[in-house]
Amino acid sequence: MKKRETFSSRIGFLLMTAGCAIGLGNIWRFPFITGKFGGGAFVILYLVCLALLGFPLLVTELAVGRAGKRVLPGAFRSLSLKKSGFRWDIPGVFFFFGNLVLLMFYTVVTGWLIAYAYYYVTASISGDPGAFFGNFLASPGRQTVFMLISLCLTVAACIGGVRATVERSVKWMMGGLFLLMILLCVKALMLPGAGKGLAFFLKPDFSAWHGSDFLTTLHAAMAQAFFTLSVGIGAIAICGSYYTRSCALPREAMWIILLDTCVAIAAGLIIFPCCATYGVAPDGGPSLIFVALPKVFSGMSSIGRWWGALFFIFLAVAALSTLVAVFESLVAFGMEVLHFKRQSSCAFFGIVLGILSIPCVLGFNLWKNFQPFGKGSCVLDLEDFLVSDNLLPLGALYILIFCFNGWNKDAFFNEINTGNGWKISPRFAFYFRWIIPVAIIVLWSIGIYKKFFA
Repeated sequence: MKKRETFSSRIGFLLMTAGCAIGLGNIWRFPFITGKFGGGAFVILYLVCLALLGFPLLVTELAVGRAGKRVLPGAFRSLSLKKSGFRWDIPGVFFFFGNLVLLMFYTVVTGWLIAYAYYYVTASISGDPGAFFGNFLASPGRQTVFMLISLCLTVAACIGGVRATVERSVKWMMGGLFLLMILLCVKALMLPGAGKGLAFFLKPDFSAWHGSDFLTTLHAAMAQAFFTLSVGIGAIAICGSYYTRSCALPREAMWIILLDTCVAIAAGLIIFPCCATYGVAPDGGPSLIFVALPKVFSGMSSIGRWWGALFFIFLAVAALSTLVAVFESLVAFGMEVLHFKRQSSCAFFGIVLGILSIPCVLGFNLWKNFQPFGKGSCVLDLEDFLVSDNLLPLGALYILIFCFNGWNKDAFFNEINTGNGWKISPRFAFYFRWIIPVAIIVLWSIGIYKKFFA
């Protein structure tokens, strides 16, 4: 068997795994969810959920990937060789292909961001921002072009191998992301309404926690913490599979979550001062990025065009870092299971994704009458529901069950704690085995109830 590639450095592993987590969930979803659920009080709940649920789930998937040295289904198969009676890898394939479903709409949305960065650089955005965005969505041709650009950039970043292009590309992306983040934060904090925006974002208002509103807010905080790390479908496991056993995983997971959270907080530091200064509602959902914030940039006179360009380049780089990390999971699957060479696997899944992303594009124009969840819904909503509300939480639950039943407790904690750095005591086995699964089941059940019965 060919020796498996590894990252050339610890920083490469940390940035690659953080890049998998950092994306639209941090920069788009986190600010508008925070705005919707009251600002600072929601942020506190989010950070608590990130520590109590996100951290152990991240450690768990990294451990399975590093111990198995394969994509998620292969890791299940290799780690459960001494077990009998159940093929853990078969359901693992089902959850693993959540990567494919995720990219079917992630490539499209990343294409939107690249398009807006291009339109700002070329000064092509004019008139009413809502009408401009609507016209863009109504054009399947323009959407497809920019979707293919995002896909080609992703394939190019993966085609040369883990060290040669994947790790190097993510290092450049993350470096550029942090630089743009600093520039935009400085600009936003100098706006006249920055103080009001920061107070909303960082000063907790616990009155929102009374009665049934607390459970709704807690559910939203748990969902955001879960969503932001992309655990459950094997994207994190593939990063672990390329990592050495020189460092214990708890410390590495802590750094990954810290990087991920810094970007989410920075997004709030950028968006809420802008909203407060220019009178934009902070809970505008998708329109917050593509309709409301362009109004902010147009209010900055001649420099608004360039700040708009920087902002959408910032978003596009964050989204591309996730695309590269998740696409690498598919490439590795092609090499390990389908026995492709790397270049052939990149080309195969690039073509497959190019085709499978078309329904999401058409959902805003030619297929707009297909409304799976009622009026106003579209293909993207269906794909996002399949991944975010089902495959991610249920996949993470399956990985936890595997660690204590298909693998075993001692081997699991040994893998977590191998290497330099602080450890997690096996005394936490009860928390991993019972408390977290119950929390996931409750979270998933609440989400399903809200979707179909509330």
